[in-house]
Amino acid sequence: MTWLSQLLDEHGAEMLEALAETGYMLAVSLVAAVLIGLPLGMAVFLTQRGGIAEHRPTWSVANLYINVVRSFPFLLLVVFLIPFTRAVMGTSFGTQAATLPLCFVAVAVYARLVEQILREIPPGISLVALAMGASVPQAVWRVLLPEARSGLVYALTSAAISLLSYSTVLGVVGGGGIGDFAMRYGYQEYDDALMVLTIAVIVVCVLALQALGHRISTRLDRR
Repeated sequence: MTWLSQLLDEHGAEMLEALAETGYMLAVSLVAAVLIGLPLGMAVFLTQRGGIAEHRPTWSVANLYINVVRSFPFLLLVVFLIPFTRAVMGTSFGTQAATLPLCFVAVAVYARLVEQILREIPPGISLVALAMGASVPQAVWRVLLPEARSGLVYALTSAAISLLSYSTVLGVVGGGGIGDFAMRYGYQEYDDALMVLTIAVIVVCVLALQALGHRISTRLDRR
């Protein structure tokens, strides 16, 4: 394993820094997904035609946002949002600035997954709760969320893996991260061994996320 030791000696510090940048981008975007994407997905589900809180204007706006953001090629979205990112963050360069477009995608991706998870719940459950006198917020907090919590965790895991993939292209705006590290030190310097090592690290990260999400989801499963 001499080659591995040599690679770590030469690029170990940069790789750790890149992993930290990726971790930061994932953490912030997942927080945005939970705080904004979860309510947005629930709004789409509740206000749809035939939903327990049907409201077509709300559904139209929320659904349009999700569809537009998810249909945008991510690299083009990053470039398109540069003026907005500069206005909000004061700069369009760096890890923190690059996280903003990732948050837009995280919200849209998780919102759609939340809607799909809620659709899998038998509709009679929430209708029974309403018939027993529960309000819509009570039906959401005491019926829908407890029934969907396992699926919501698994959906968040899938979103995290997708966001890890998206984050690899943020080097175009100086976002850094493990994908940018692979391109700069592996691909552009024709270092195939370093490229393979970086890909292996990314695969390990994905497998770890998948295992953690599956374990938590299984524990929360009420079936």
